[in-house]
Amino acid sequence: MIPLSDNLLRWYRAHARVLPWRGHPSPYAVWVAEIMLQQTRVETVIPYFERWMARFPTVHALAAASEQEVLMVWEGLGYYSRARNLHPAAQIVVGEHGGELPRDLPSLRRLPGVGRYTAGAIASIAYGLDEPTLDGNLRRVFARLFDVREPANMPVGEKILWELAAKHLPRGRAGDYNQALMDLGATVCTPRAPDCAACPLSGQCRAYALGVQEERPVLKPKPAAPHYTVTAAVIRREGKYLLARRPQKGLLGGLWEFPGGKVEAGESLESTLRRTIREELGVAIRVGAPFGIYRHAYTHFRFTLHAFLCYPDGDEPRALEAGVLSWVSPSELSAYPMGKVDRQIARRLAADAV
Repeated sequence: MIPLSDNLLRWYRAHARVLPWRGHPSPYAVWVAEIMLQQTRVETVIPYFERWMARFPTVHALAAASEQEVLMVWEGLGYYSRARNLHPAAQIVVGEHGGELPRDLPSLRRLPGVGRYTAGAIASIAYGLDEPTLDGNLRRVFARLFDVREPANMPVGEKILWELAAKHLPRGRAGDYNQALMDLGATVCTPRAPDCAACPLSGQCRAYALGVQEERPVLKPKPAAPHYTVTAAVIRREGKYLLARRPQKGLLGGLWEFPGGKVEAGESLESTLRRTIREELGVAIRVGAPFGIYRHAYTHFRFTLHAFLCYPDGDEPRALEAGVLSWVSPSELSAYPMGKVDRQIARRLAADAV
């Protein structure tokens, strides 16, 4: 039988996607791309990658930047821990590796934010090392090719898939092979309605032969994401608005927000705001007119946010829970990195001020 890699690499030579990090002379570019591609589609990543490389063209430029600059360039891409990990990792590369991304897997794995998948991708694509990798596309392709019936998102299933990735790796061609599998999964062996007629591996695909390709990979169901109702205080004083910087660790760490909190049982929106602002800032506020309803979803929960114009009633706010507070004019809001919903509020404030 023709090795799986022969048919795949032949297909890849004709159908490889043109991506800005492919063929880039710097392993740094591969590293940045692979971090951005974690849980994010290629189409979304491309403009962010190009903007990032324009602002931080080398690992030295990234290491020398402030975290706020890094978060600003990353804003909108989500999963901000990736950016917060890239920044100190760049400082490690400069300080401990002379500005050269490590070539060996153990050293790569010691960098913040670099796990098994990312290390294998960097090692094979940037340095041509014979290392397997396993992103979402590869999981799906291997689960179908070998009719893996164990859940791919559980330890036993993942172990099987990693073993398959390593077993079929063509020596000396791992970089192209791994990228070919990524492209195949993204364009042909898609999650729904895979184009098996166009697949170079359909003749070797066990799931296709059994007619169960759309039932693979098997995935253990995730629990339903909870929904929360939250509030935000758009606190105005002398033409400026109060922003709070979130703690470094946790969701949206290091980003700026309009302070507020989650509605508890039996609370009204207004009483939630008065309570949470007192807890977070140590001050009383007057709650004014509504300033919009905003909805957003994360991986593990969804929320509906109710914003209100508010006014301080007495003492100067203090950063009891936030890292830093800042009074900001509408024209200055664009310089503060924020999550999606807070940015929507900020844009409305800036537009209303024109």
